[in-house]
Amino acid sequence: MKQILPKFNKKSILILALIILVVMVVFASFRAEPKSINYKDLNTLLRQNLITKAVINNDEIVFYTQNERFKMIKDAVDIKELIKSIPIYQEKSYILLDEFLTIIVLMLIFLVGFYLLIRFRSKQLKTDNQNISFELENMINQNLMPVISNVKFCDVAGIDDVKFELSEIVDFLKNPKKYREFGIKMPKGVLMVGPPGVGKTMVAKAVAGEANVPFFYQNGASFVQIYVGIGAKRVRELFAKAKAYAPSIVFIDEIDAVGKSRGGGRNDEREATLNQLLTEMDGFLDNSGVIVMAATNRIEMIDEALLRSGRFDRRIFLSMPSFNDRVAILNSYLKDKQARVDVSELARMSVGFSGAALSTLVNEAAINALRNNTSVISMLDFEAVLSKVIVGKKRALSFSEDEKRLQSLYQAAKALSAYWFDIKFDKISLIDDRFVQNDSEFESKTYMINRIKVLISGVSKLELEYDDIFSNAYHDLNKAKDLAQKMVYEYAMGDSFVPNPADVEKILQLAKNDVSEFLRGVVPQNRQIAEYIYKNESISKAEVARILNKSYE
Repeated sequence: MKQILPKFNKKSILILALIILVVMVVFASFRAEPKSINYKDLNTLLRQNLITKAVINNDEIVFYTQNERFKMIKDAVDIKELIKSIPIYQEKSYILLDEFLTIIVLMLIFLVGFYLLIRFRSKQLKTDNQNISFELENMINQNLMPVISNVKFCDVAGIDDVKFELSEIVDFLKNPKKYREFGIKMPKGVLMVGPPGVGKTMVAKAVAGEANVPFFYQNGASFVQIYVGIGAKRVRELFAKAKAYAPSIVFIDEIDAVGKSRGGGRNDEREATLNQLLTEMDGFLDNSGVIVMAATNRIEMIDEALLRSGRFDRRIFLSMPSFNDRVAILNSYLKDKQARVDVSELARMSVGFSGAALSTLVNEAAINALRNNTSVISMLDFEAVLSKVIVGKKRALSFSEDEKRLQSLYQAAKALSAYWFDIKFDKISLIDDRFVQNDSEFESKTYMINRIKVLISGVSKLELEYDDIFSNAYHDLNKAKDLAQKMVYEYAMGDSFVPNPADVEKILQLAKNDVSEFLRGVVPQNRQIAEYIYKNESISKAEVARILNKSYE
């Protein structure tokens, strides 16, 4: 966006011209004093016709050449003889005529130049205003054209309950007459709430695809503009176009960007845009054929006026996919790929993954297979990229031999404890561990304490082995403390309902005592697992079981 040039009025021009005039006069007044000249040098200048004029100033006479001025006592010169060769002026009549004419010429040049500048600025300002209007118009009209979605409900896996809920909306868009005749008012707005990546946008596209109606997609942030009134105008344009294409669907993603609760940090433009959205949703009839769908992962931030009946009065909550949902989603993503995997096992490994994360997982596994020059995706490919999808690619650490042995012992204690206390894991390596999240909604106090035991088993083992504590336990200790604090302060799992730090300390100390006692009794097994990790840099749950079964034979 071009910067708008400042406006100039007559008053500011006059003031600026006077300032420049004063500066010029002061400059002329304080020019260098004339140099003194003797009679001999004066005659030399006169003979060479270098003197152009003379000005009598009280007792002195000032002689002017092309570039300099000279002075002499008036009585030392024969004025009558001098006047025959050069013009002589009295100071009162002359009044520094040469300087004054110079100033006038400079002023004229300045005024002409300033006038041309103003003309140029005015034209540029007019052009800028036209450009701004054009850009704002483009800003309003862009992305307001509808699309016909080719996504169907069969393309969205794992949300059967949501599909059933939205099937009524699809039927209304397909057969509005049936509902009108029965006197049924369909909801004007449907608000989908859920964490990122669960498929809110995909569901909205599927509704439009099933109903075969135009689909208007807008992001909430696109309504929040720096120009006053532009957001409200864009809302009006959007709804006007949706009505023209009715039946249609308007989908506003991340609506919390524009529908945030009013008050607090005041933003007049956002409030004006929200007010316009409320007005538009009140303005069209219940059976106009326009359905507004919106998505957010922060419903607590939405203004109450948007959530009242008659606006977004139907809310659909999308949660993270369950085990059966993950199986369906993975089958959907793998159907067009050459893969030889146990989808059920893969679903168990990916607890806590959203639909988008599962899509990324499948894609990364396919890339890994291609990188290894194999034509079929295997479980090894998924295992290779699982941690990267969860937490990103970790930097490979360079351990010395002593550090590698110490870290192997540390991780072996965690693997052994996790197996013994039934904390599920896929693989534990030198630099990370891949515990499987619990798929149930609730966790018992016993299970949570067992998790703490696993987290502090490494530091307990090193303390038993070396009678010292090492800094590699930093992350695990923090996780254990956080879990103990949640148990006390959020789940009331301490000794009293009123939470206090003593209960947190007691949970951690009891867990450490128990796991230390356990590790004292499995020293040979711990060393065997540590040796395996040292050689192979990781160990699976199945390998831990094999080592333990062999040791007890």
